[in-house]
Amino acid sequence: MAASPSDDVVRNGAPSTSSVIDFLSLCQNLKTTKRTGWSLKGVKNPESIADHMYRMGLMALIAPDVPGFDRNKCIKLAIVHDIAEAIIGDITPIDGVSKKEKTYLEKTALDHMCEVLGGGSAATEITKLWMEYESNFSLEAKFVKDLDKVEMILQALEYEDEQGKNLEEFFRSIAGKFQTETGKAWASEIVSRRKNPFPITDRPDNM
Repeated sequence: MAASPSDDVVRNGAPSTSSVIDFLSLCQNLKTTKRTGWSLKGVKNPESIADHMYRMGLMALIAPDVPGFDRNKCIKLAIVHDIAEAIIGDITPIDGVSKKEKTYLEKTALDHMCEVLGGGSAATEITKLWMEYESNFSLEAKFVKDLDKVEMILQALEYEDEQGKNLEEFFRSIAGKFQTETGKAWASEIVSRRKNPFPITDRPDNM
């Protein structure tokens, strides 16, 4: 008799139907939680965490081809990199949380989410992707780290244009921190479109 999709764990290691819906319902918080930095600056109707992650995924999708570069992994990294914020929210430097503590909180939240998913291959992949992003070791992780910054300043530019905000601090916070040529080029283009742009410098890798 064939295994039912409602079984606790499908034979191929996929999560149960119940676990999938529980996990996705938890991820709904990513759609409703606003990005803290924009809220603190008084931006009207600020983007959600999911909004930010989605456009990062699009950026990864349209990135230029580079030998040895895994585009599909970049898309997955973009989807996963802030997933723990479904539980802990969007922690910013102003919260006074150390990098070590923030990583601990995120990893604890991620482990819980993977338990909700029921473990298995999908949960393992999510954890590995998150760990790769955090380690900042691979070319893909470095590029997606850059996309995180690029998406932020593109959103800042849009809020400046649409709402007349001065979001200079967001641009300055990423100056000199780009790790890839593509990240640097995209960021420079965004900065050039500001009314009072300033140069962005970095130490690019191959991308």
